[in-house]
Amino acid sequence: MMENNHIQINHLTIGYKEKGNRKVVATDINACLHSGELTCLLGANGIGKSTLLRTLSGFQAPLEGEILLRGKPLSTYSDKELATLIGVVLTEKCELRNMTVEELVGMGRSPYTGFWGRLGKHDREVIEESIQLVGIGHLRYQMVHQLSDGERQKVMIAKALAQQTDIIFLDEPTAFLDFPSKVEIMQLLFRLSHTGNRTIFLSTHDLELALQIADKVWLMNKENGVKTGTPEDLSLDGSLSHFFLRKGIRFDRESGLFRIARQATVSVRLTGEGDRYTMVQKALARHGIEGNRQHRSDWYIAVTDEAFFLHPASGQTVQAATIEELLQAVHQLLDTLPH
Repeated sequence: MMENNHIQINHLTIGYKEKGNRKVVATDINACLHSGELTCLLGANGIGKSTLLRTLSGFQAPLEGEILLRGKPLSTYSDKELATLIGVVLTEKCELRNMTVEELVGMGRSPYTGFWGRLGKHDREVIEESIQLVGIGHLRYQMVHQLSDGERQKVMIAKALAQQTDIIFLDEPTAFLDFPSKVEIMQLLFRLSHTGNRTIFLSTHDLELALQIADKVWLMNKENGVKTGTPEDLSLDGSLSHFFLRKGIRFDRESGLFRIARQATVSVRLTGEGDRYTMVQKALARHGIEGNRQHRSDWYIAVTDEAFFLHPASGQTVQAATIEELLQAVHQLLDTLPH
C-alpha cells in the first residue's frame, strides 16, 4: 500500500458565515487522509460531519487553516480540476426518472465530456469497468427510480468511479439500507480503496461496521474536536471509551464494539463455555444480572451442550431447554429471595 498523504489538514476551522457573523462548527482539526485506505468519520447528529465533508470537497470555504490536496492548497484548484480529483456521493436519495443505470453512471464522465458531451470509446470502457467493479451489470438497463435503496447506492458509487478520481467522499452512504446491504456497501468501499489505491472517506452512524471494516477512524465531538487513528489504537488509548461517555453506552475493549451500559443489580456464578455460555451471559445482562465464572453466589447457573441448569441454594435443580425457559426460572427464583 502506498503511503501517500492525499489530503493534509492543518489547524482547520469549519463553519459558516451568515450576515457577516461566523458560526463555528469545529476548530483546530489536524489530520490526513491516505491513499489505499478506507476512513470513517463518526460523530453525533449535528456535530458537523456533513460540514467537514463539504469543506474537504471544496463545496464551502474553511473559516481558518488549510487543506492541502496533493501538496497544494485546495483553494488553488478550479471546479473543473476538483471534479477530476474528488468524487462525491451525497446522502440524498437520487430521484431521477426516465434514466437507466448505465446512463446515470455515464454522467460520471461529465468532467471530461461536458454535461451534454458525447461519450467516446474510452468513456464507455470506463463506464463498463465501473459497473463491473460495483457488481451491477445485471441492472444496466433498469430505470434508476425502480431500484431498491441498496441498488441505487451502488449505482451512485459506480458513477463516482466513472469519474475516475483517486479520492471519493461519501456522506452517510448506508443511511437508508438494511443491515446486509450496509455490510455489502462497506465491504465494497473497503475493497475499492485497497485494490484501486483510492482514498475513500465517509461519514456514518454505523459504529460497529466502521470499527470492524475501516482502516482509520475519525472521532468528532465537541469536547475533543477530531481524534484520528486505527480502531485498535483508539480503543487502547481510551478515545472510544470516552466517545459516548454519559450516554448509556460503553465501549467493550475485548470485542472492540459498543455495548449498552446496564447497571447490574444481581450477580451470579455462571459456568460453561462457547456460544451458549455467551448467549446466556448476554440474556442475563439484559435483565440486570451479571453472570460469570468468577462470581461466588449461593445459587448458580450451568451451561452445557444439552441444556441449561439452574442450581438454587436449596431445593431441586431446574433444567431448561431454552434461554427463555431459563430466564423464567431465574426470575421465579429471585422472587423468593430476600431483597
